[in-house]
Amino acid sequence: MAKQKFKITNWPTYNKALINRGSITFWLDDEAIQAWYESATPSSRGRPQRYSDLAITNVLVIKRVFRLTLRAAQGFIDSIFTLMNVPLRCPDYTSVSKRAKSVNVSFKTFTRLCHDELRRKKISALIPPRKGAGYWPGEYADRNRAVANQRMTGSNARWKWTTDYNRRSIAETAMYRVKQLFGGSLTLRDYDGQVAEAMALVRALNKMTKAGMPESVRIA
Repeated sequence: MAKQKFKITNWPTYNKALINRGSITFWLDDEAIQAWYESATPSSRGRPQRYSDLAITNVLVIKRVFRLTLRAAQGFIDSIFTLMNVPLRCPDYTSVSKRAKSVNVSFKTFTRLCHDELRRKKISALIPPRKGAGYWPGEYADRNRAVANQRMTGSNARWKWTTDYNRRSIAETAMYRVKQLFGGSLTLRDYDGQVAEAMALVRALNKMTKAGMPESVRIA
């Protein structure tokens, strides 16, 4: 059987997205800069944290994307702030290492946008709802069925089994992308820190995906 051939139909957009991956302002955007320092009132006694979870997360993301050590990431980000004339400082590498053990990394999946795009293309959504998720309007039937299943069974396990969600090939493809983009190993020594580092990889991958992916059609 001859090998199938495909043509990318959105090359200009996808090419621009690939270029943006190397832009520091793509990773260190206005959202991160505005929320760099912790503004919330501490809920417990002790010394308040100076840097927000988002700041720590961004350091971990930049560290992985540009394959830097924590020390090099600190110098890299400080130099960027200097060039941007922004009165901010990167957290000390020792602080990042400690905070990584407990930081709450938000890896946005832009769920509503994903569902809207799938509905536009008339594709059944296979996105597991978060724990305790609520129902959406009636047009999001696929998601509402998943939420109903979660409420009846207490988890997404049965839904994943009945929808063939856990397909090995898709997982292998995702892991291949991670290894190609960020390398195949974690660098932080502490286990909890490695968990945060892995979540930073997911956040970076989702950001790249949202920026643009190739759309192809079979030509042979």
